[in-house]
Amino acid sequence: MLSFFYGITKTLGIPSYGLAIIFLTLVIKIVLYPLSYKQMHSMKKMQDIQPKVKELQEKYKKNPEKANQAIMELYKENKVNPMSGCLPLLVQMPILIALFQALRDFVYVDPAAAKFLWVPHLKDPDPYYIIPVLVALTTYLQSKVTTPASGDNPAAEQTQKMMLYFMPLFIGYISLNFPAGLGIYWTFFSIFGALQQLYINRQPAMQKGEVGGK
Repeated sequence: MLSFFYGITKTLGIPSYGLAIIFLTLVIKIVLYPLSYKQMHSMKKMQDIQPKVKELQEKYKKNPEKANQAIMELYKENKVNPMSGCLPLLVQMPILIALFQALRDFVYVDPAAAKFLWVPHLKDPDPYYIIPVLVALTTYLQSKVTTPASGDNPAAEQTQKMMLYFMPLFIGYISLNFPAGLGIYWTFFSIFGALQQLYINRQPAMQKGEVGGK
C-alpha cells in the first residue's frame, strides 16, 4: 500500500514517501470511520447525559452503590458504553505494529524521496525530536476533544486529568526511537481523529426523546 501511494505521489510529480504515509493514514482512518464514529458518538452522548448523571449522584449521594446502579441503567437506556473508547485503540495496535515493521524493513526504491521536510530518512528516528513533540501534542489534542466530562466525581476527574497529560507524554517519549514515518502516521491519525470528533460535536446534541429514554 505504501508503494502504491508513493506511485501516486510520483505521478503527481511530487515523489514523497512522507506524503504516501499521510495518504495511507487517511485511507486507514476512512476504513475505520464506522468504528470511530460509533465510539465518538457514544462519547458525545455521555457528555449530553452528564446533567442527568449529576442529578442521580445528588439524589443517591448517601448511597453510592445505588447511584452507580442508576447511572449504569441510564447508560443502558441511552445505549452508551463507557468502555467504547477502548475498542478503536485495540484495533489500531495491530496496524501500528504492522506499520512499524513495514517502515523498519521497507526498501525505499528512491532514497531521495524518503527525505521528508527536516527528516533525513523516514526509516530513522527524527534527529531533531520535532516529530515526537508533534506526536505528544496531537495525542493531547485528540484526547482533549474526545474525553467526556466526569460529572461531580472527583476521583474520576483526577484520573482523567492524569491520563490526559500522562498518555501524550508517554507516547511522545516512546516515539523518540521509532521510525520518523511511524511518528508521521500517528500525528496525522490523531489530527484526523480530532477533526472527526469536532465534526460530531457540532452535530445536533441528541434527537428528541433520546436522552433519559423519554
